[in-house]
Amino acid sequence: MGWVAGYSPGHFGPAVNDVNVILVAGGTGRRFGGTVAKQFQLLGGRPMLVVTASRFVGLPRLARLIVVVAPDAIDRCASLLAPLGLPLRFAPAGAERQHSVASGIAALDPDCAVVAVHDAARPLVRPAAIEACLAAARITGAAILATPVPDTVKQAKDGRIVATIPRGELWLAQTPQAFEVDVLRRAHAAAPSDLVATDDAALVERLGLPVAIVAGDASNRKITTPEDLRWAEAALVIS
Repeated sequence: MGWVAGYSPGHFGPAVNDVNVILVAGGTGRRFGGTVAKQFQLLGGRPMLVVTASRFVGLPRLARLIVVVAPDAIDRCASLLAPLGLPLRFAPAGAERQHSVASGIAALDPDCAVVAVHDAARPLVRPAAIEACLAAARITGAAILATPVPDTVKQAKDGRIVATIPRGELWLAQTPQAFEVDVLRRAHAAAPSDLVATDDAALVERLGLPVAIVAGDASNRKITTPEDLRWAEAALVIS
């Protein structure tokens, strides 16, 4: 991976609306538990999906926000998101995250140049970080938000440590992950049918293409458990 830092929102080429965002919101929230899907859990009095989508309001050059959700949730999501005034389109979620992203790719605008893929379960991403990631993708072809690993990392087997992994070159991947549209399409088309990737950058890496890292921050935490949601509630109040 390459390293890209120091971005401020800038102007790359003609100011045309050529950005699409794929917002992945099709998860069932098995690890979260309960009867309410994670994306509909309330955060600051609003469904998490709405909080996340609101981070893209005012994004420069945004032409389309493609929300990937379970087919039976599309009408509900459309009603929830309509007040934000975003240029929405909906696509059906698949069995795995990778399939959901592929569904979003199929729904891209024909003239889309750059696409960002973001998890609906990361509701506190900073708009400036989104712009920085998109800017890096225009230069490198692919870019992700990530944070350095802060803790000592151990490799273990059968409950015992077998190695300490040097952390100096380790990063924790976040979303959004942004790509030139042809790069993302090629990466998904080349993925074996039995491969289940946990992020899109991994598919691009398989092609031998560079993926830049843009420094993210801890506020862009993925909400996986009820404890994460309580943390996000507190962080939302502070921010």
